[in-house]
Amino acid sequence: MRTHAEFYSDRFPPYPGEEDEINPGCWGKRLAEFIYEGLKNRGFDVIEPAAEDWGWMVEIRNDEFPIWIGCGNLDGEDDGYLCFIEPSTPFIRKFLFKKISTEADVEKVQAALNSILSSEPSIKDIRWSTRKEFGS
Repeated sequence: MRTHAEFYSDRFPPYPGEEDEINPGCWGKRLAEFIYEGLKNRGFDVIEPAAEDWGWMVEIRNDEFPIWIGCGNLDGEDDGYLCFIEPSTPFIRKFLFKKISTEADVEKVQAALNSILSSEPSIKDIRWSTRKEFGS
């Protein structure tokens, strides 16, 4: 599953003092707010963005399993960003033995996220990859 989107934009600079909420050199709150609004406008039940060490998380309410999008800057890039969907695997395990397919729900989120990113003129060079491809 292609769950990691890298791209470039000048629309999402850090807020003053944002790195006080997360790790130094990390930002993405403006991007998370943009993704939150885009998902909300597309009918997703989303939770306000929350700070993490690495950037910002936008949770999507889902009954079967937790699903969320991570948003942050690419290390060493002033205008490079990453959005990634979790879970990023086709199955998760629940209660040790129960195997749950994530593909249908993740694909809906991926299609919406791609639409959100593609609809913003300042976003350039969107490149989707799997978790494994991104990590290598």
